Amino acid sequence: MGGDLFVAILVFLVSASVVVFCGAKLAVYGDALASLTGWGRLFVGSLLIAFATSLPELSTNVSAVRLDPPNTALALGDVLGSNMLNMFILAGVALIFGGKRFLVQVAPEQRYLIMVAAALTGLAVLFGSLKIGVSLWSVGLSSAALLIVFVLGMWVVYKTKPGSSEYLDDDSQTSLGRTWLLFGLVSAGVVISGFFLAWSADEIAGITGVASSTLGILLLSVVTSMPEVSATVAAARMGAADLGVGGLFGSCGFNATILFYSDLFYRDGIVLNQAEPAHFMAGGSALALMLIALVLIVGRIQIKPGVAMAGLGLMVGVYLIGAVFAASLGE
Repeated sequence: MGGDLFVAILVFLVSASVVVFCGAKLAVYGDALASLTGWGRLFVGSLLIAFATSLPELSTNVSAVRLDPPNTALALGDVLGSNMLNMFILAGVALIFGGKRFLVQVAPEQRYLIMVAAALTGLAVLFGSLKIGVSLWSVGLSSAALLIVFVLGMWVVYKTKPGSSEYLDDDSQTSLGRTWLLFGLVSAGVVISGFFLAWSADEIAGITGVASSTLGILLLSVVTSMPEVSATVAAARMGAADLGVGGLFGSCGFNATILFYSDLFYRDGIVLNQAEPAHFMAGGSALALMLIALVLIVGRIQIKPGVAMAGLGLMVGVYLIGAVFAASLGE
């Protein structure tokens, strides 16, 4: 048992390191592609960067439901735990980079993206509690609904994006073709390492007796969210808060659709219907954090600096309380 646990932890640490490295490179090459193509920051953050930094969650979740036996608790814990953690990342980065000074850099149009992310997270919790048994070609109706809401929501985000022509500075001499190639290579690295990450986390849960839902919410979500951390910090450093905030909320929205992709590979029912109390706690906490963030961003001009700092501090507190309760509810 001791030897098996050592191997599982070693595989977890190595695969986690690869996910973190490749995820960080995804953000770098995504930023370069934004410069080379001339795409706006909201588009880059909410779609390209969000998709790129969510690849670890996608890879890990598909791998988790393909395990023998499938580990849906781990998959759901990773998705909802990552959404909760993304809001903690937002609060932490905003606090470090000046509180209100960071928030005022965020375009008001971000509110539409925040509402899409909140709606998808709320629907995931609702569908999980209702346990709708309707499926088509082994894909749950609830999972398909999440994908449809995401597509419609991102269409609204695209139509309401800022009309500014601000783009990222292009300091790179790398060609567009080579950048796309590098982007694809590190994406493959994320997908491959994500399989081993899910396998090792499942092994650790089985050997130690730690609940898979707890492991997904508190440990796996931290690792798979590291790309979001690096992308948000990098955006804040170059004064592009829109890029970082868009990436975080876009990632939350895309994470909800991962449940649809996971359903494509899950053959024992509907992934959402396997939700446990710990998942509801994580999803509810993520939704509460998004609503607090929405208030702070919509009122970023009117609120005083002290109020902004207090609101961001509240987000940190809600995350910590939610994480503790989710851990205590893990079965």
